Amino acid sequence: MPVESVSLEITTRPVAISASVMCANLGRLEAEVLALEEAGVDRLHFDVMDGHFVPNITLGVDVLRALRPLTRLPFDVHLMTDHPEVLLGMFAQAGADCLIVHAEACPFLHRTVREIHALGRQAGVALNPVTPPTALGYIADELDRVLVMSVDPGFAGQPFIPAVIRKVADLRRLLDEQGATAQIEVDGAINRETLSLLAAAGATVFVGGTSGLFLKHKSYREALVELRTVIGA
Repeated sequence: MPVESVSLEITTRPVAISASVMCANLGRLEAEVLALEEAGVDRLHFDVMDGHFVPNITLGVDVLRALRPLTRLPFDVHLMTDHPEVLLGMFAQAGADCLIVHAEACPFLHRTVREIHALGRQAGVALNPVTPPTALGYIADELDRVLVMSVDPGFAGQPFIPAVIRKVADLRRLLDEQGATAQIEVDGAINRETLSLLAAAGATVFVGGTSGLFLKHKSYREALVELRTVIGA
């Protein structure tokens, strides 16, 4: 797989692996959540898709509500929807710890971020692969998380977009220049190779899906050990 070469020092920031729930066995989600927690994942990532903003429909608020009593793991809700602001309250009430909206779906992004914080939740903003980090230039210091998509959102199993490595490095510089404390998270085709390059560029949270965590030939614990070993985490 071709990737961009970026000359950066390896980050010393703590690294977290967030498991993509949509990639689990949806017919036995209770067992899957317990197995992921036991294996040692740091967070659970819920992709919520509406069939409009992206061409797919996935997990809804009732799934989140049903799983919340089963685990103490933080729940990150990634709203790949049109008009995400109308969903914030119900997902917060269902147990979300971090609510992530897309910059492309929010014409009044500043207001939406403040609404998330008013609900007592962490606020994140997601960027599609072609959306530049400068889209967050006037709001970066109010964010807890920036989620960089390294594939076009909508479906698991897509190929990694190498230009995202440079984008993460640019975003890291933008955040540092503004003194912003938001973590950089990356979602899409995370495996040993891409995680290493993205961590070097400044990312600290990685969504594990079908490329690196949900593997047919490895247990969750084995897959996590391999991912963390790459960056000494």
